[in-house]
Amino acid sequence: MLTTACVALSSLLTFLLGFAFARALWPGSAPPDERRTDDATFTTLHIAAMAGPSLRAGLDRDSARKAVRHLRILLGTQAVAITSTDAALAWEGPCTDDVLTYARATLAAGRAQVFPGEPQGAVVVPLSVDGTVVGALAAFDDEVSAALVRTVTEVGRWVSGQLELAELDASRRRALEAEMRALRAQISPHFVYNALTTIASFVRTDPRRARELLLDFADFSRYALCRAHDFTTLADELTCVDRYLVLERARFGDKLRFSVQVAPEVLPVPVPFLCLQPLVENAIKHGMRGRGGSGEVRVVVRDAGPEAHISVEDDGTGMDPECARRMLDENPAREGSGIGLANVDLRMRQIYGDGYGLVVETALGAGTKVRLRVPKNQVSSL
Repeated sequence: MLTTACVALSSLLTFLLGFAFARALWPGSAPPDERRTDDATFTTLHIAAMAGPSLRAGLDRDSARKAVRHLRILLGTQAVAITSTDAALAWEGPCTDDVLTYARATLAAGRAQVFPGEPQGAVVVPLSVDGTVVGALAAFDDEVSAALVRTVTEVGRWVSGQLELAELDASRRRALEAEMRALRAQISPHFVYNALTTIASFVRTDPRRARELLLDFADFSRYALCRAHDFTTLADELTCVDRYLVLERARFGDKLRFSVQVAPEVLPVPVPFLCLQPLVENAIKHGMRGRGGSGEVRVVVRDAGPEAHISVEDDGTGMDPECARRMLDENPAREGSGIGLANVDLRMRQIYGDGYGLVVETALGAGTKVRLRVPKNQVSSL
Protein backbone atom coordinates (compact mmCIF):
# COMPACT_ATOMS: atom_id res chain seq x y z
CA MET A 1 0.00 0.00 0.00
CA LEU A 2 1.03 3.61 -0.45
CA THR A 3 2.85 4.87 2.62
CA THR A 4 2.52 8.32 4.18
CA ALA A 5 6.19 8.94 3.47
CA CYS A 6 5.65 8.15 -0.19
CA VAL A 7 2.78 10.63 -0.44
CA ALA A 8 4.79 13.30 1.33
CA LEU A 9 7.81 12.70 -0.92
CA SER A 10 5.73 12.95 -4.08
CA SER A 11 3.96 16.09 -2.85
CA LEU A 12 7.26 17.69 -1.84
CA LEU A 13 8.76 16.99 -5.25
CA THR A 14 5.78 18.57 -7.00
CA PHE A 15 5.91 21.65 -4.75
CA LEU A 16 9.65 22.14 -5.08
CA LEU A 17 9.55 21.68 -8.83
CA GLY A 18 6.88 24.35 -9.18
CA PHE A 19 8.75 26.67 -6.79
CA ALA A 20 12.06 26.22 -8.57
CA PHE A 21 10.40 26.75 -11.93
CA ALA A 22 8.85 30.00 -10.75
CA ARG A 23 12.18 31.25 -9.37
CA ALA A 24 13.88 30.35 -12.63
CA LEU A 25 11.35 32.37 -14.61
CA TRP A 26 12.02 35.52 -12.57
CA PRO A 27 15.76 35.53 -11.89
CA GLY A 28 15.68 39.14 -10.79
CA SER A 29 13.70 38.19 -7.69
CA ALA A 30 16.72 36.74 -5.87
CA PRO A 31 20.41 37.64 -5.31
CA PRO A 32 22.96 36.04 -7.70
CA ASP A 33 24.03 33.30 -5.26
CA GLU A 34 20.42 32.36 -4.60
CA ARG A 35 19.69 32.40 -8.32
CA ARG A 36 22.50 29.91 -8.93
CA THR A 37 21.10 27.71 -6.17
CA ASP A 38 17.63 28.05 -7.65
CA ASP A 39 18.92 27.08 -11.10
CA ALA A 40 20.59 23.99 -9.67
CA THR A 41 17.43 23.09 -7.75
CA PHE A 42 15.29 23.53 -10.82
CA THR A 43 17.65 21.42 -12.96
CA THR A 44 17.76 18.64 -10.39
CA LEU A 45 14.01 18.48 -9.91
CA HIS A 46 13.37 18.78 -13.62
CA ILE A 47 15.54 15.73 -14.28
CA ALA A 48 13.77 13.84 -11.49
CA ALA A 49 10.43 14.78 -13.01
CA MET A 50 11.59 13.40 -16.37
CA ALA A 51 12.36 10.04 -14.76
CA GLY A 52 9.16 9.90 -12.71
CA PRO A 53 6.55 8.96 -15.38
CA SER A 54 8.43 5.86 -16.53
CA LEU A 55 8.95 4.68 -12.95
CA ARG A 56 5.23 5.18 -12.30
CA ALA A 57 4.68 2.39 -14.86
CA GLY A 58 6.32 -0.12 -12.51
CA LEU A 59 9.69 -1.85 -12.53
CA ASP A 60 10.39 -3.66 -15.79
CA ARG A 61 12.94 -3.45 -18.60
CA ASP A 62 11.10 -0.77 -20.53
CA SER A 63 10.52 1.57 -17.57
CA ALA A 64 14.06 1.02 -16.28
CA ARG A 65 15.53 1.77 -19.70
CA LYS A 66 13.61 5.06 -19.92
CA ALA A 67 14.45 6.13 -16.37
CA VAL A 68 18.11 5.16 -16.13
CA ARG A 69 19.38 7.83 -18.51
CA HIS A 70 17.78 10.56 -16.40
CA LEU A 71 19.02 9.02 -13.15
CA ARG A 72 22.58 9.01 -14.46
CA ILE A 73 22.36 12.73 -15.18
CA LEU A 74 20.74 13.29 -11.81
CA LEU A 75 23.53 11.48 -9.94
CA GLY A 76 26.33 12.82 -12.13
CA THR A 77 28.15 9.47 -12.12
CA GLN A 78 29.93 7.59 -14.91
CA ALA A 79 27.28 4.88 -15.03
CA VAL A 80 23.97 3.86 -13.47
CA ALA A 81 22.17 0.52 -13.53
CA ILE A 82 18.76 -0.70 -12.37
CA THR A 83 18.14 -4.34 -11.55
CA SER A 84 15.26 -6.51 -10.44
CA THR A 85 15.85 -9.20 -7.84
CA ASP A 86 17.22 -11.57 -10.46
CA ALA A 87 18.21 -9.62 -13.58
CA ALA A 88 19.93 -6.45 -14.76
CA LEU A 89 17.09 -4.46 -16.33
CA ALA A 90 18.89 -1.42 -17.78
CA TRP A 91 22.11 0.54 -17.54
CA GLU A 92 23.56 3.77 -18.87
CA GLY A 93 27.30 4.25 -19.24
CA PRO A 94 30.15 1.77 -18.80
CA CYS A 95 29.01 -0.65 -16.07
CA THR A 96 30.96 -3.55 -14.65
CA ASP A 97 29.83 -7.08 -15.37
CA ASP A 98 29.52 -7.55 -11.60
CA VAL A 99 26.42 -5.35 -11.37
CA LEU A 100 24.07 -8.28 -10.72
CA THR A 101 26.49 -9.75 -8.15
CA TYR A 102 26.61 -6.38 -6.39
CA ALA A 103 22.82 -6.12 -6.52
CA ARG A 104 22.28 -9.56 -5.00
CA ALA A 105 24.68 -8.78 -2.16
CA THR A 106 22.82 -5.55 -1.52
CA LEU A 107 19.43 -7.22 -1.59
CA ALA A 108 20.65 -9.86 0.85
CA ALA A 109 21.94 -7.14 3.22
CA GLY A 110 18.79 -5.02 2.82
CA ARG A 111 20.72 -1.74 2.92
CA ALA A 112 23.15 0.37 0.87
CA GLN A 113 26.45 -1.26 0.02
CA VAL A 114 29.75 0.17 -1.21
CA PHE A 115 31.93 -1.88 -3.55
CA PRO A 116 35.45 -0.46 -4.15
CA GLY A 117 37.05 -1.43 -7.40
CA GLU A 118 39.25 -0.47 -10.32
CA PRO A 119 38.67 1.51 -12.40
CA GLN A 120 35.20 2.03 -10.92
CA GLY A 121 33.70 1.74 -7.48
CA ALA A 122 29.99 1.27 -6.94
CA VAL A 123 27.25 2.33 -4.56
CA VAL A 124 24.23 0.03 -4.64
CA VAL A 125 20.98 0.64 -2.76
CA PRO A 126 17.89 -1.57 -2.55
CA LEU A 127 14.57 -0.53 -4.08
CA SER A 128 11.48 -1.55 -2.17
CA VAL A 129 7.70 -1.43 -2.49
CA ASP A 130 5.62 -1.62 0.67
CA GLY A 131 8.54 -3.08 2.59
CA THR A 132 9.37 -5.71 -0.03
CA VAL A 133 12.69 -5.41 -1.89
CA VAL A 134 12.04 -5.50 -5.64
CA GLY A 135 15.36 -4.46 -7.13
CA ALA A 136 18.44 -2.28 -6.80
CA LEU A 137 19.86 1.02 -8.03
CA ALA A 138 23.62 1.03 -8.68
CA ALA A 139 25.84 4.04 -9.37
CA PHE A 140 29.41 3.63 -10.65
CA ASP A 141 32.15 6.26 -10.46
CA ASP A 142 35.93 6.67 -10.09
CA GLU A 143 35.61 8.01 -6.57
CA VAL A 144 33.06 6.66 -4.11
CA SER A 145 32.68 9.36 -1.47
CA ALA A 146 30.44 9.64 1.55
CA ALA A 147 28.50 12.35 -0.31
CA LEU A 148 27.89 9.97 -3.22
CA VAL A 149 26.62 7.27 -0.86
CA ARG A 150 24.16 9.72 0.70
CA THR A 151 23.04 10.96 -2.70
CA VAL A 152 22.47 7.50 -4.18
CA THR A 153 20.63 6.45 -1.01
CA GLU A 154 18.24 9.41 -1.24
CA VAL A 155 17.67 8.92 -4.96
CA GLY A 156 16.98 5.24 -4.26
CA ARG A 157 14.35 6.25 -1.72
CA TRP A 158 12.74 8.53 -4.28
CA VAL A 159 12.74 5.77 -6.90
CA SER A 160 11.15 3.42 -4.35
CA GLY A 161 8.48 6.06 -3.73
CA GLN A 162 7.66 6.22 -7.45
CA LEU A 163 7.47 2.43 -7.60
CA GLU A 164 5.06 2.44 -4.65
CA LEU A 165 2.87 4.91 -6.52
CA ALA A 166 2.99 2.54 -9.51
CA GLU A 167 1.87 -0.33 -7.29
CA LEU A 168 -0.96 1.82 -5.95
CA ASP A 169 -2.11 2.52 -9.51
CA ALA A 170 -1.91 -1.17 -10.34
CA SER A 171 -3.89 -2.04 -7.20
CA ARG A 172 -6.59 0.43 -8.16
CA ARG A 173 -6.79 -1.08 -11.64
CA ARG A 174 -7.07 -4.58 -10.22
CA ALA A 175 -9.79 -3.42 -7.82
CA LEU A 176 -11.79 -1.84 -10.65
CA GLU A 177 -11.39 -4.95 -12.79
CA ALA A 178 -12.65 -7.08 -9.90
CA GLU A 179 -15.61 -4.73 -9.48
CA MET A 180 -16.44 -5.06 -13.16
CA ARG A 181 -16.41 -8.85 -12.88
CA ALA A 182 -18.63 -8.63 -9.81
CA LEU A 183 -20.89 -6.18 -11.64
CA ARG A 184 -21.62 -8.70 -14.36
CA ALA A 185 -22.34 -11.34 -11.74
CA GLN A 186 -24.89 -9.04 -10.09
CA ILE A 187 -27.28 -8.80 -13.05
CA SER A 188 -30.57 -9.44 -11.29
CA PRO A 189 -31.46 -13.15 -11.54
CA HIS A 190 -35.09 -12.10 -11.03
CA PHE A 191 -34.95 -10.06 -14.23
CA VAL A 192 -33.47 -13.01 -16.16
CA TYR A 193 -36.13 -15.35 -14.78
CA ASN A 194 -38.98 -12.89 -15.46
CA ALA A 195 -37.73 -12.12 -18.97
CA LEU A 196 -37.50 -15.78 -19.92
CA THR A 197 -40.90 -16.49 -18.36
CA THR A 198 -42.44 -13.62 -20.34
CA ILE A 199 -40.89 -14.87 -23.57
CA ALA A 200 -42.15 -18.38 -22.86
CA SER A 201 -45.69 -17.04 -22.40
CA PHE A 202 -45.68 -15.78 -26.01
CA VAL A 203 -44.31 -18.98 -27.56
CA ARG A 204 -47.77 -20.41 -28.30
CA THR A 205 -49.94 -17.30 -28.41
CA ASP A 206 -47.61 -15.09 -30.47
CA PRO A 207 -44.53 -16.97 -31.76
CA ARG A 208 -43.30 -14.00 -33.78
CA ARG A 209 -43.32 -11.77 -30.70
CA ALA A 210 -41.53 -14.49 -28.74
CA ARG A 211 -38.76 -14.63 -31.37
CA GLU A 212 -38.35 -10.85 -31.32
CA LEU A 213 -38.18 -10.76 -27.53
CA LEU A 214 -35.70 -13.61 -27.50
CA LEU A 215 -33.43 -11.63 -29.83
CA ASP A 216 -33.81 -8.58 -27.58
CA PHE A 217 -32.88 -10.70 -24.56
CA ALA A 218 -29.86 -12.09 -26.44
CA ASP A 219 -28.71 -8.55 -27.32
CA PHE A 220 -29.09 -7.41 -23.73
CA SER A 221 -27.25 -10.44 -22.35
CA ARG A 222 -24.45 -10.14 -24.90
CA TYR A 223 -23.85 -6.54 -23.88
CA ALA A 224 -24.37 -6.87 -20.12
CA LEU A 225 -22.60 -10.16 -19.53
CA CYS A 226 -19.89 -10.39 -22.17
CA ARG A 227 -18.48 -6.91 -22.62
CA ALA A 228 -14.77 -6.80 -21.75
CA HIS A 229 -14.13 -3.08 -21.24
CA ASP A 230 -14.74 -0.68 -18.35
CA PHE A 231 -16.07 2.05 -20.63
CA THR A 232 -18.59 2.15 -23.42
CA THR A 233 -20.30 4.90 -25.38
CA LEU A 234 -23.50 6.53 -24.25
CA ALA A 235 -25.09 5.27 -27.48
CA ASP A 236 -24.31 1.65 -26.59
CA GLU A 237 -25.45 2.13 -23.00
CA LEU A 238 -28.77 3.54 -24.21
CA THR A 239 -29.19 0.60 -26.61
CA CYS A 240 -28.83 -1.70 -23.61
CA VAL A 241 -31.45 0.34 -21.74
CA ASP A 242 -33.77 0.16 -24.74
CA ARG A 243 -33.54 -3.66 -24.85
CA TYR A 244 -34.16 -3.81 -21.12
CA LEU A 245 -37.23 -1.58 -21.39
CA VAL A 246 -38.65 -3.61 -24.28
CA LEU A 247 -38.40 -6.78 -22.19
CA GLU A 248 -39.96 -5.13 -19.14
CA ARG A 249 -42.74 -3.66 -21.28
CA ALA A 250 -43.50 -7.14 -22.58
CA ARG A 251 -43.81 -8.27 -18.98
CA PHE A 252 -45.94 -5.40 -17.63
CA GLY A 253 -47.82 -4.44 -20.79
CA ASP A 254 -49.49 -1.03 -20.82
CA LYS A 255 -48.99 -0.68 -17.08
CA LEU A 256 -45.40 0.41 -17.80
CA ARG A 257 -44.94 3.64 -19.73
CA PHE A 258 -41.55 5.04 -20.59
CA SER A 259 -39.92 7.75 -22.66
CA VAL A 260 -36.29 8.38 -23.62
CA GLN A 261 -35.08 11.83 -24.72
CA VAL A 262 -31.47 12.13 -25.86
CA ALA A 263 -29.44 14.99 -27.31
CA PRO A 264 -27.77 13.40 -30.37
CA GLU A 265 -24.47 15.22 -29.83
CA VAL A 266 -23.75 13.33 -26.60
CA LEU A 267 -24.18 9.82 -28.04
CA PRO A 268 -20.40 9.30 -28.60
CA VAL A 269 -19.54 10.37 -25.02
CA PRO A 270 -17.64 7.61 -23.11
CA VAL A 271 -19.44 6.46 -19.97
CA PRO A 272 -18.79 3.73 -17.37
CA PHE A 273 -20.16 0.36 -18.42
CA LEU A 274 -23.66 -0.38 -17.05
CA CYS A 275 -24.14 3.02 -15.42
CA LEU A 276 -27.71 3.59 -16.72
CA GLN A 277 -29.49 0.22 -16.72
CA PRO A 278 -29.35 -0.12 -12.91
CA LEU A 279 -30.96 3.33 -12.58
CA VAL A 280 -33.77 2.35 -14.95
CA GLU A 281 -34.24 -0.97 -13.14
CA ASN A 282 -34.49 0.89 -9.83
CA ALA A 283 -37.01 3.35 -11.32
CA ILE A 284 -39.25 0.52 -12.54
CA LYS A 285 -38.95 -1.35 -9.26
CA HIS A 286 -39.90 1.65 -7.12
CA GLY A 287 -42.02 3.54 -9.63
CA MET A 288 -44.57 0.79 -10.07
CA ARG A 289 -44.90 0.18 -6.34
CA GLY A 290 -47.99 1.66 -4.69
CA ARG A 291 -49.55 2.90 -7.93
CA GLY A 292 -51.76 -0.07 -8.64
CA GLY A 293 -48.87 -1.82 -10.36
CA SER A 294 -48.46 0.86 -13.04
CA GLY A 295 -46.05 3.70 -13.57
CA GLU A 296 -43.98 5.85 -15.91
CA VAL A 297 -40.20 6.07 -16.31
CA ARG A 298 -38.51 8.99 -18.07
CA VAL A 299 -34.87 9.00 -19.20
CA VAL A 300 -33.44 12.36 -20.27
CA VAL A 301 -29.89 12.94 -21.54
CA ARG A 302 -28.87 16.55 -22.13
CA ASP A 303 -25.79 18.25 -23.54
CA ALA A 304 -24.32 20.53 -20.86
CA GLY A 305 -21.17 21.88 -22.50
CA PRO A 306 -18.21 19.92 -21.08
CA GLU A 307 -20.56 17.36 -19.52
CA ALA A 308 -23.49 15.13 -20.34
CA HIS A 309 -26.31 15.37 -17.79
CA ILE A 310 -28.48 12.30 -17.33
CA SER A 311 -31.64 11.87 -15.29
CA VAL A 312 -33.84 8.83 -14.68
CA GLU A 313 -37.21 9.69 -13.15
CA ASP A 314 -40.27 7.73 -12.06
CA ASP A 315 -43.72 8.86 -10.91
CA GLY A 316 -43.97 6.39 -8.05
CA THR A 317 -44.70 7.06 -4.40
CA GLY A 318 -41.18 8.27 -3.71
CA MET A 319 -39.38 7.69 -0.44
CA ASP A 320 -38.01 9.43 2.60
CA PRO A 321 -34.74 11.23 1.64
CA GLU A 322 -33.00 9.45 4.52
CA CYS A 323 -33.96 6.12 2.96
CA ALA A 324 -32.44 7.25 -0.34
CA ARG A 325 -29.22 8.17 1.48
CA ARG A 326 -29.04 4.70 3.00
CA MET A 327 -29.49 3.16 -0.46
CA LEU A 328 -26.36 4.96 -1.64
CA ASP A 329 -24.43 4.02 1.48
CA GLU A 330 -25.25 0.30 1.41
CA ASN A 331 -22.67 -2.31 0.51
CA PRO A 332 -22.77 -2.68 -3.31
CA ALA A 333 -21.74 -6.34 -2.98
CA ARG A 334 -24.51 -7.25 -0.52
CA GLU A 335 -26.19 -10.43 -1.64
CA GLY A 336 -29.56 -9.84 -3.22
CA SER A 337 -29.00 -6.12 -3.81
CA GLY A 338 -28.59 -6.50 -7.58
CA ILE A 339 -26.33 -3.91 -9.17
CA GLY A 340 -28.11 -1.11 -7.34
CA LEU A 341 -27.61 2.61 -6.99
CA ALA A 342 -24.75 2.18 -4.52
CA ASN A 343 -22.61 0.36 -7.09
CA VAL A 344 -23.11 3.04 -9.75
CA ASP A 345 -22.51 5.83 -7.22
CA LEU A 346 -19.28 4.21 -6.01
CA ARG A 347 -17.91 3.69 -9.51
CA MET A 348 -18.74 7.25 -10.61
CA ARG A 349 -16.88 8.65 -7.60
CA GLN A 350 -13.89 6.37 -8.12
CA ILE A 351 -13.57 7.27 -11.79
CA TYR A 352 -14.38 10.99 -11.84
CA GLY A 353 -14.12 12.16 -8.22
CA ASP A 354 -16.51 12.69 -5.33
CA GLY A 355 -18.28 15.53 -7.12
CA TYR A 356 -19.67 13.07 -9.68
CA GLY A 357 -21.65 10.77 -7.42
CA LEU A 358 -25.36 10.19 -7.93
CA VAL A 359 -27.85 12.81 -6.79
CA VAL A 360 -31.21 11.44 -5.66
CA GLU A 361 -34.19 13.80 -5.50
CA THR A 362 -37.21 12.26 -3.79
CA ALA A 363 -39.92 12.75 -1.21
CA LEU A 364 -42.92 10.75 -0.04
CA GLY A 365 -45.65 10.98 -2.70
CA ALA A 366 -43.42 12.86 -5.16
CA GLY A 367 -41.67 10.16 -7.19
CA THR A 368 -37.89 9.82 -7.51
CA LYS A 369 -35.34 11.37 -9.84
CA VAL A 370 -31.72 10.15 -10.01
CA ARG A 371 -29.22 12.46 -11.69
CA LEU A 372 -25.63 11.92 -12.77
CA ARG A 373 -23.05 13.95 -14.66
CA VAL A 374 -20.42 12.56 -17.01
CA PRO A 375 -17.44 14.62 -18.26
CA LYS A 376 -17.30 14.38 -22.03
CA ASN A 377 -13.54 14.11 -22.45
CA GLN A 378 -12.36 12.50 -19.23
CA VAL A 379 -11.79 8.76 -19.31
CA SER A 380 -10.07 7.03 -16.44
CA SER A 381 -6.61 5.70 -17.18
CA LEU A 382 -7.28 2.75 -14.87
